[in-house]
Amino acid sequence: MNIASLLIRAAKVRPDRVAVFEGERPVWRYRELASHSARIAAGLVARHGLGPGDRVALVMRNCPAYLALLFACWRAGLVTVPVNAKLHAREIAHILDDSGASLVFVTADLSATVADALGFMQQRVPLVLPADEIEASELAGFDEAAQREVEAGDPAWLFYTSGTTGRSKGAVLSHRNLMAMTSGYLSEVDHVAPGDCILHPAPLSHGSGIYAIPHVAAMAAQVVPESGRFDPVELAALLRAHRGCAFFAAPTIVTRLMNAGVIGDAERRGLKTIIYGGGPMYVEDSRRALEVFGQRLVQIYGQGESPMTITVLPRSLHADPGDGQLDHRLGSVGYAQAIVSLRIAGEDGQSLPTGAVGEVLVRGDSVMSGYWNNPQATGAALRDGWLHTGDLGSLDEGGLLTLKDRSKDVIISGGVNIYPREVEEVLLRHPDVAEVAVLGRRHADWGEEVVAAVSVRNRATIDRTELDRLCDEHIARFKRPKHYLFFEALPKNSYGKILKTELRTLVADREATAGGDAGKSGHG
Repeated sequence: MNIASLLIRAAKVRPDRVAVFEGERPVWRYRELASHSARIAAGLVARHGLGPGDRVALVMRNCPAYLALLFACWRAGLVTVPVNAKLHAREIAHILDDSGASLVFVTADLSATVADALGFMQQRVPLVLPADEIEASELAGFDEAAQREVEAGDPAWLFYTSGTTGRSKGAVLSHRNLMAMTSGYLSEVDHVAPGDCILHPAPLSHGSGIYAIPHVAAMAAQVVPESGRFDPVELAALLRAHRGCAFFAAPTIVTRLMNAGVIGDAERRGLKTIIYGGGPMYVEDSRRALEVFGQRLVQIYGQGESPMTITVLPRSLHADPGDGQLDHRLGSVGYAQAIVSLRIAGEDGQSLPTGAVGEVLVRGDSVMSGYWNNPQATGAALRDGWLHTGDLGSLDEGGLLTLKDRSKDVIISGGVNIYPREVEEVLLRHPDVAEVAVLGRRHADWGEEVVAAVSVRNRATIDRTELDRLCDEHIARFKRPKHYLFFEALPKNSYGKILKTELRTLVADREATAGGDAGKSGHG
């Protein structure tokens, strides 16, 4: 059950159909993409001696080569490690160390970051190869490799999640997992015809890359923006140039696209589906999105441990039949996808009744086999056959799941997870920081923004530029707090644990009276 077989199948059935566009320019037809990937696969084995199960990291911006390399690695029986291009060099170094990657493909814009990452590595430094001109590289000169057979449960993709302990963990996604996700997408999320396409304004290292697979299975086209990123004007132009377009976007991206004022009748004619997820979509934003885009919205809920595959709110439930329940539906994340089982459990692991709030548990063929080389974390997340998501929610009588809170305190900004502890640990490196608690606060464009409440030592004075500089040295810039608020002491319970609920109230009161950010402070 090698996931690469989907590309081989498409090349046989639809050899002349365009498989990949860069903007409006056709790059490869299916026979060309399959042949190109097969030659790269042969080169990875013959030239670089990679064997079954070896890991290959992709530190790349979105580009056509990304898709060719994904399928080349799978064809050779290798494991891909797609890396978030926005990460700090130290964070990339951890992923390369933890995964034991033998080889790294990097685009030119990220070569300096990867060079810095190699300097931070503790393990063997992998070989680094340029990815920008992969179609003309020496790897593409090999004869085509036959597809290497793999077991369904063999790893195919290591999805590194933000770490609640300050260290990201690699969720092991197998060929079976990816095939289940593909089936779930095509059966429940969106119908895909051979003439359709998926746009990739979102990172291929995350959900957009996962959704590339069902579009290969359906023999549709992939469209990579020339910029390699989300740009409202560019995306609008692509909707005018292509037909049957779908794309995945975090709610914040949907909001930014609405606010850009670039969507009209011409763009809607090319737009088939917007799949949104990765963070909360507020009801008022959902209603406005329906006005701007029409009934083309589908919501999904998932995690790195079961990406894109836990629940779905299909386009049919985004309609308003006049039953007075539209806001309730839009405030939910939909019902369990058919490929998984879902339940709400109490602290004892027992199922709770309808309407009760508890932890969301899920199981099925889309759920990871565990965390890479981390049996302790695996045992904590996978218990009694169920993935314990750490998210709190409730199910209504119709099976709709509403998320109530995130028990892991994850902040979701721009569709990207930010875990407070990893930011807190960095800020605590400052010698004058006694205590710190990082919170998420609603933001109109990004969903949430990061706020740090800081207690200083001995009434010292700290300038926010010092803390910004410290963050820039250790974590990605998007994780850096946007505001710092200074307190003499942070509220704690009798066990010394910081009470974030009480702290949120103090933060709100402070900002109401002080007018926002206290950029430099000593105490109180």
